[in-house]
Amino acid sequence: MPYSLPKYHTGKNCYVDFVCFDPVEQKMRRKKYFLDRIKGKTARQRYASELIARLTEKLRNGWNVWCQAETSREMTSLADALALYEVYLGRAEKTGSMKPKTVYGYISYLNIFREWLEHLACKVAYCYQLNTPLLSDFLDYVLIDREASARTRNNYRIWLSTLMVWMVEKGYASANHTEKIKVMREDETQREELSTAQLKQLKTHLMEEDKHFLLACMWEYYTFIRPKELSFVRLADISIKEQKVFVPASVSKNRKDGMVALNADIIRLMIDLDVFRHPSTHFLFGAGFKPSAKRADSRIFRDRWVKLRKKLKWKDTCQFYSLKNSGIRDLANSEGIVVARDQARHADITTTNKYLKGKDLTVHEEVKTFKGHL
Repeated sequence: MPYSLPKYHTGKNCYVDFVCFDPVEQKMRRKKYFLDRIKGKTARQRYASELIARLTEKLRNGWNVWCQAETSREMTSLADALALYEVYLGRAEKTGSMKPKTVYGYISYLNIFREWLEHLACKVAYCYQLNTPLLSDFLDYVLIDREASARTRNNYRIWLSTLMVWMVEKGYASANHTEKIKVMREDETQREELSTAQLKQLKTHLMEEDKHFLLACMWEYYTFIRPKELSFVRLADISIKEQKVFVPASVSKNRKDGMVALNADIIRLMIDLDVFRHPSTHFLFGAGFKPSAKRADSRIFRDRWVKLRKKLKWKDTCQFYSLKNSGIRDLANSEGIVVARDQARHADITTTNKYLKGKDLTVHEEVKTFKGHL
């Protein structure tokens, strides 16, 4: 047993004691409750009997005097709890409640956290030992020892918070101990918008070198659809007649159906490239940025852009996603901030659109004839 039953001792001092296993020091330790302050032998004996009864009941119910755990579940092995959490992440990915990219990142953070715990001088064996100072030390390790940026450190904090929320829900922790850990101030995003001259240079170059990638660039500039979402667009999602494309909730970052207007210049280039001669089930951007039955990884946009950027001798801060920033800027300046906001799906839809779903969602007519610089 991890404890002995409490006993009452008399002599020079009167006290109740018992031994209990200390999970931190990994050994049995004695705990004493001195009763000399209670006057009168009978009163001391009566109090000792009541104390022994209370302590015995608590010990039999899983209480440990050396632990700060409020429930027996907080005495669960931390290694076991983290293993269950990893199973939970895998299940969340299969059911679609978490994106594969998110799960991959969380498991990566989890493995680094496990590795850090292994090298601590004072071993953390049980769930109740997770507290604010410990988690703060881990974030310092990420920031200092791993030489991570403030943004990366904050991403680890977000992950720790999701872990603690899960542990609280399962009874392994009494509170989310990351709430008192402050978010570090981050530098501005290392991505800059493209100038009008750069956009024109880009179009001239790709018109001669790679029209299919030009089409991808125009989609990013005019539709503001994220690269990951763009890799899921099928020809069936596109309506030439109504000049719009449907982004289903299953692939959308905000988990909501969206309808985005298609600029006339995009449609003209698609017709010029015979895009619509392919089956409607094909993905718009497969290998080589051409329609294909097989979906391409979203990284193709970034990889192709890096090669292009080197050829044009642009700075690293000019990224593929800069096209979206530039498009939002130009559309807002031309047609107004509300039009740009809705096209980018950044805010709540209008009152009318709240009653529409899926392919019935409306789009702004101005976007269809908007003249950009690409």
